[in-house]
Amino acid sequence: MSELTKHEPIVLARDRHLKWRCFDPLEFGLMMFCGAALFGFVVTVFCDVLTRTIGRPWLWLQEVTSVLFIYCVFAGTAVAVRRSDHLLLTAITEAMTGRVRLFFETMNRLTILGVGVCMVYFGVLNVQNGFGSFRMPSLTPIAYWYAAIPLSGVLIILFAVEQIVNGWRNGFEHAGVAGATEEGAA
Repeated sequence: MSELTKHEPIVLARDRHLKWRCFDPLEFGLMMFCGAALFGFVVTVFCDVLTRTIGRPWLWLQEVTSVLFIYCVFAGTAVAVRRSDHLLLTAITEAMTGRVRLFFETMNRLTILGVGVCMVYFGVLNVQNGFGSFRMPSLTPIAYWYAAIPLSGVLIILFAVEQIVNGWRNGFEHAGVAGATEEGAA
């Protein structure tokens, strides 16, 4: 079994026409990272509550908790774009066909691409400014928290471009929808 086929089940067959196989391991890794960060977030919140309850608070746990939460949210956002689990007008566009669907699917993804570009641009500005602010008690620059924003933006841009290119090449219709349309026309 090749390395890429091990990650095949995370990509639905109906969405394969919009995705490049080379990004499957990246998606899989991001999903594993999100799961680990979410687990770490829950554990650190539990430990924070427990240590405060017994009168021995670990003040650094709040920093760890916030890092895990922030990176989980922004990595999860990128995964949602790749998996098309974000807010799209799918209910409307799935009822469309032809050039009308191509236009609206492209506009949806161009909007997401624009958000990714803004995340990179303004995220980099936030990171640069974040070296002047520090988290207590460790005095770690808050820029390390802000770095999740442009990183997520780069991934969102990558995944949006992937879907636009593949949608223009292969059509945006799901495999089942395209097959049903062709059968109905025959």
